[in-house]
Amino acid sequence: MTVILHQDVSTPLVVVNILYKVGSKNENKRHTGLAHLFEHLMFTGTRSVPDFDLPVQKAGGDNNAFTSNDITNYYSYATSANLDTLLYLEADRMHQLSLNPVEFDIQKKVVIEEFYETTLDEPYGDIWHLLGKLAFKRHPYRWPVIGLKPEDIKKTNLKDAAKFYHEHYYPSNAVLVVSGNFDIKKAKISILKHFGGIPDRPVNQKTYPKESAQRKQRRMTVSRNVQIPAIFMAFHIPSRTDSRFYATDILSDILANGRSARLHEILVKQKRLFSSIDAYTNGSSEEGLLVIDGKLSTGISPEIGENAIWEVLDDLKNNLIPERELTKVINKCITTLVFSEYSASNKAMNLAYFESLNNVNLINNEFETYKNISRNDIKRMANKIFRASNSNILYYLSTGKNVEDTMH
Repeated sequence: MTVILHQDVSTPLVVVNILYKVGSKNENKRHTGLAHLFEHLMFTGTRSVPDFDLPVQKAGGDNNAFTSNDITNYYSYATSANLDTLLYLEADRMHQLSLNPVEFDIQKKVVIEEFYETTLDEPYGDIWHLLGKLAFKRHPYRWPVIGLKPEDIKKTNLKDAAKFYHEHYYPSNAVLVVSGNFDIKKAKISILKHFGGIPDRPVNQKTYPKESAQRKQRRMTVSRNVQIPAIFMAFHIPSRTDSRFYATDILSDILANGRSARLHEILVKQKRLFSSIDAYTNGSSEEGLLVIDGKLSTGISPEIGENAIWEVLDDLKNNLIPERELTKVINKCITTLVFSEYSASNKAMNLAYFESLNNVNLINNEFETYKNISRNDIKRMANKIFRASNSNILYYLSTGKNVEDTMH
């Protein structure tokens, strides 16, 4: 197990963050949603600690977790005097999660209900199902973290859960970070005491089907019971570990970070074609997507909206961005990074995440990477990414009821 200690005596708290290198991409396409379900199961208790939350709360702290395509991350915090308790709790559930049948069934129902609330019953909730299906044909990014369908969770049994636990929850597949106000020597002793006896196994160096280069524009039109029609445009981009990702990230900020960004300024304020519009990267550890997400103004057809977006993108492809605009966007990005490091919990999560990418030093040198992005870098990436053959276009139309989706 990789262990990172970051001492910060300016806070009265200590944070224990443990990241497991398992996400929805580790699932089988015939049985999805397991990684997210297991995030829930990790809070159901062990033989020694039937209720994980109770001792954390008694220590004056709190805890939470999240699952992505690539990782599952758990974090807890409390006053510094309770570090040993937090470490014991994490080691205990890594080693002997109870997987009680009653709790197992309860959490399955919770996750299925979440699926309905956030995906099937939520306006635009199935976007990542649709975009994943459109943009990815081989890679497991083609299904979202919640899973492909509720039936995948319903058919999961205790044997499936135990197998997933055995395959992914062990020391060598984890990154442990302790951040905050603590004694380093005592922390090392405590970590060795609680984690040292947990059986380990070699990391499964799994590789994933590489997505072939997209050579033709893909389109889909769906009709849903939503009030406002929308357009989604997804473009393949480099992975989070690729040096070109940083220019891609700034490119998305130029388009949509703030009300003075290009998409909002031109298409919302000036032309009034959209009521709102956004752009973002998913920052996945393997090649991911830059998504443009626009809600159309009343009476505007999706074709007119799409053409207007392409005009904004073509300008970035054909002309160098003004130096002042680029500097403003980069400075705003760096400011966000700096503020994110003020929190001990954010530091812990960032350290664990960068270590999972095999480069923990990114937490220190990303600032310089962003500062060194040039106007030519932006133009070069715009031309690489914003090509019709690299685009996946989804028209999300409004109707009173669901109708058959069309794709071509």
